Amino acid sequence: MASVGELYERDIQPSQSESSGLGILWTRTPINCGISSLSNVAYSMDDREPEGGCKSRAFDNHSDGRAERLAILRNYVGGKSATPDVSRIRAPRKGGKRHHNVASGDRSLLMSLKEGGDSENANVDGMKRFRPKLLKGLPSYVKIVEVGPRDGLQNEKTTIPTSVKVELIRRLAGAGLPVVEATSFVSPKWVPQLADAKDVMADVRNCKSRCQFPVLTPNLKGLEAAIEAGAKEVAFFTAASESFVRTNINCSLEESLVRGRQICKAAQGRNIPVRGYVSCAIACPIEGPVPAAKVAYVARELYDMGCHEISLGDTIGVGTPGTVAPMLEAVMAAVPTECLAVHFHDTYGQALVNILIALQMGINVVDSSVAGLGGCPYAKGATGNVATEDVVYLLNGLRIQHDVDLDKVIAIGEFICDQLGRTPSCKTTVATIAKLQSEKAKL
Repeated sequence: MASVGELYERDIQPSQSESSGLGILWTRTPINCGISSLSNVAYSMDDREPEGGCKSRAFDNHSDGRAERLAILRNYVGGKSATPDVSRIRAPRKGGKRHHNVASGDRSLLMSLKEGGDSENANVDGMKRFRPKLLKGLPSYVKIVEVGPRDGLQNEKTTIPTSVKVELIRRLAGAGLPVVEATSFVSPKWVPQLADAKDVMADVRNCKSRCQFPVLTPNLKGLEAAIEAGAKEVAFFTAASESFVRTNINCSLEESLVRGRQICKAAQGRNIPVRGYVSCAIACPIEGPVPAAKVAYVARELYDMGCHEISLGDTIGVGTPGTVAPMLEAVMAAVPTECLAVHFHDTYGQALVNILIALQMGINVVDSSVAGLGGCPYAKGATGNVATEDVVYLLNGLRIQHDVDLDKVIAIGEFICDQLGRTPSCKTTVATIAKLQSEKAKL
């Protein structure tokens, strides 16, 4: 390896990154990139000494290229530059210690400020610089499927007027959501909250919007009722757990797949698209952890019968990246990625990080519920779906297009919570309300 004085090429080559295996990359950088202030002599710090010690090594400045690279570091550490061009600075060779940034504290590379700039612009610039390394593989657009009017309200004990449901759906469509699951054509005996499905569809189907309004149909009878009410898209669900299927829809897993085939065949004859749900994609409240291979099998069955989109649901919200990634990997080996969606509940506060993992793995359809409404009646302690407001806030931060107006969704969340007689609990809404109240108090 060529050198000039005591400076080696490995010390100034472009930085290298290594993968964590899930699309998240980290970069090795030196413990300390200090530069001596001695005139005509610069020092390179190496973190490969015992106990993390740094040994200074003098070198000359005969190379213009090397001098330029040293100036980058010198200006940064000396406070003359807001952010160094780290692509031109070599991190320690393999075996060096891991560090997130060339400098720490308020000079963090991801949050650093441009001279005279503001924090928002600095974050945008930081995202542009580091996205290829830290957020590799993210889609440019994400479709949000709003399930609040159906999945979010179906377990509410207090009867919600049809007019409120219709108003909720219309407002969600007006906020830019491309898909709003309107209701479910199931027996009122099992889901009394949605007994007015026909009346809801009578109003919603005339809504002048590009928004789609699919409805849940558990069987052929439900499908016929939905079509008669004017539904243009339907959905049905099964699960990757035998026990859950028997408890939820009173049949075996294979029998539920037979029903699905009947629905798909009848719907395809009328050019009506069908969406499939796979519940318990991570774990079952009765059986416990569900094998990823079982989820992949059920998802493949739905794909083969003609479902244009298959939503994988963490029904009881126990998933983490460590369980979600292997499940998605197994399903993606059996079903095209473009046909998959994810549906996470936020019982343990892991929904957003699980969504990020799914996005990094190539999935670009996410189910969510306004104000985080919903839950699983067959799983004690399972809280609601991930809040649409939180998902939109996440996508905004990642600069991923979604066409949804966050302010409108927050207002809609307040509206439906007021109708239900509860205080909004979505973190984005709570933070926004607190901010507005603080600004109002200052006035």
